[in-house]
Order: sequence, then C-alpha cells, then structure tokens
Amino acid sequence: MARISTGNLSIGQLAARTGLAVSAIRYYETQGLVSPERNAGGQRRFLRSDIRRLSFVLIAQQFGFTISQIRAQFEALPDGRTPTKADWTKISRSFRAELDQRIDTLTNLRDKLDGCIGCGCLSLKSCALYNPKDKAGKLGAGPRYLMGDKP
Repeated sequence: MARISTGNLSIGQLAARTGLAVSAIRYYETQGLVSPERNAGGQRRFLRSDIRRLSFVLIAQQFGFTISQIRAQFEALPDGRTPTKADWTKISRSFRAELDQRIDTLTNLRDKLDGCIGCGCLSLKSCALYNPKDKAGKLGAGPRYLMGDKP
C-alpha cells in the first residue's frame, strides 16, 4: 500500500486511501469534485481533505445523489483550504433534508404497500374505502398515496 505523507498526496496515494481507481479520481476531477494542483513535473497533487471529498462522493452516490447534486453542494466548500466541520455540517444539512424525505417515502411504502396506494386499479377491497371511484386519479398519475397525497 502506498505510504501517505502529511503533505499533498499523489493520485496513487489518494486511490490507495479511498479505494477508488485512478481513472475514477480523474473522472471526478473532470466533474469538478476535486481540483488537484500540479507539481513541476505535471503530476497531480491532492490535498488530504480530498480523501473526505471523494469518500463523501462515494457515500452520496450510494444514496442516489447525482454528480450534479454533489457538485452543487461542493460549490459551497472553500477553495485553497481544508473544509472545516462547519463547512461539512452545512452540506450535511442539505443532504439530510433530502434523505429524511426519502426515508419518509420508504417508510410509507413499507407500511402501505399491501393496502390502497391510490394507483387507480381499485382491485383491493380497501381501495373502495380509500379511493372510491379513483378520486386519487384527479391528483395526477401514479400511486398518489405513496407519493405523499392523502386519501
């Protein structure tokens, strides 16, 4: 494993620390998620804080956030200095709101999937009670009650 110094990191060192392929790090660079400097020989040199940035990218992508969404959040991070806890807290609050919404949606799905979901099929006995004559259809397409509409 590559030795990580206390100074700037080579792309190989960053890859070893994050578990990302060098090609993935280059891709994230083209997407504006990291901005390494170049040394006299033209080699990329990354800040140690880029370990956290790329780790955050991996986690955010696992939760379904797009590169564009992540980049938009990273625009609030400072250039030229290591982001502080306050910087990361600001980003996490934004992501937390979206994650809370997704958790609520998944909880609703889990709890109501076996009942009337307002899709308009009216095939369950409970649909006649919760969605008579497909009232949910007036609210729009899809499973309206799972999408947050109330019966």
